[in-house]
Formats: sequence, structure tokens, C-alpha cells
Amino acid sequence: MKIALIGYGKMGQAIDAIATAKGHEIIIRVDVNSQHLLEKEHLEKADVAIEFTTPETAYSNILKCFEANVPVVSGTTGWLDKLPEIKAICEEKKQAFLHTTNFSIGVNIFFEVNKKLAELMASQPQYNVWMEEIHHTHKKDAPSGTALSLAQDVMANVTRKTSWVNDYSNESGVLPIISKRIDPAPGTHIVNYTSDIDDITITHTAHSRQGFAAGAVVAAEWIKDKTGVFTMREVLGLSC
Repeated sequence: MKIALIGYGKMGQAIDAIATAKGHEIIIRVDVNSQHLLEKEHLEKADVAIEFTTPETAYSNILKCFEANVPVVSGTTGWLDKLPEIKAICEEKKQAFLHTTNFSIGVNIFFEVNKKLAELMASQPQYNVWMEEIHHTHKKDAPSGTALSLAQDVMANVTRKTSWVNDYSNESGVLPIISKRIDPAPGTHIVNYTSDIDDITITHTAHSRQGFAAGAVVAAEWIKDKTGVFTMREVLGLSC
């Protein structure tokens, strides 16, 4: 495939190495000094775009991919208030868009484990649930997008939790999410169910960015020549 990399920080560079090793060609590398490459005449030469930028630029970047008729996979977090609008535009223009808060195959399996555990704990009010996430100090959003995805799935099943807060809390209806920023820390997510009798904890710990980058390349390979709105659940065959 011919790939446009939109965002060329540490994640973009990791994706570049993996995609190139798999035989793909990176034809565009967009960073703060090469914004002109986001013009249609450049983007339309790509088979697919992979977007890892900032909450402030993701929306615009994705729209530019739609205008160039290029499928786009995005891992940028912190802008998801606009995600419903992007999905609607994608469907209207018959484009292809895949967004996830985490491309790691292991994390996406962890999402499914979290959902199942939440289903089982829904009828066990003696357990209080709270979460913790640990990332490097350059992480721009807190809680992480992955933590918010986990929290949403918890609250969808454990309905005694109706909101989350990025802090400690003793309020019965609140799901606490504790964010820590420590170097080096590619990413750890912990979901805790605690009671007077015992505790149940599930944890995912990333050892490097390689899992995220590899998953992004798999997603790009999968979405090529498709139209519609997708997540990693479809890529990994986890959808019902």
C-alpha cells in the first residue's frame, strides 16, 4: 500500500518502521513543518492515511482525507466530542473511517474482557469499581482515551455508576479514574473491583509503542478499499 502518515512524532515513526518492514510505501510524512502535504493533490496519491496528531488538528485532518477520497484510520484522542459529526460526514460522503482510542491488539482484547467482567459485576453491588491509568509525562490528555473507553463500557453495564471523575471519589454513583504521569511508561490500565471480602483486578500493561503501531498498520491494511465507519472490533473479528 501507499500510506500517508499524518503526524510524525514517536508513534508516527514507529508506524513508519513497521509498515516499511511489511513492504508498504510511506509516500507522505506530515509534521508541523510539512502541512502543505495535507493538500488534496498530495493526499489523493495514497491508498490509506494513518492519523496520529493532536486534539486540535485531528478533525480537520480527517476531513481533508475525506475530501481526497482516502480511507483514514485515526488514533488521536482528546477530541471525541466531534466524533459523531465525523462519523455522519463519513457516511454521507461514502468514505472510510476507523477510529479507536488504542490500536493495540492486546488492549482491544482487554476491552472485551472488561465488558464481560462488568456484565458479571452488574449484580454485585458489594463491589466498588475504580480505575487507574499510568502514562509517560508527555501524554497530553487525562484520563487517557483508552481509560475513557474502559470507563464507558463499565458504566454501560454497572449502572450504579452514572458518571466518572478524574480524581479519587467516595460518591457511590461516581467512577473514579486516577491518572498518573510517570517516565518511562508506555501505558498501563487497571480496573479494580473492591469489597470488604476480596478484590478483583484486571490489568493491561504495554511494554512499548510497538503494539500500538503494529495494530495501526493492521487496521490500515484492513480498511483499504472499504467504505463506512469502523472500529478495531471489526478488524479483529470481535463484532457480533
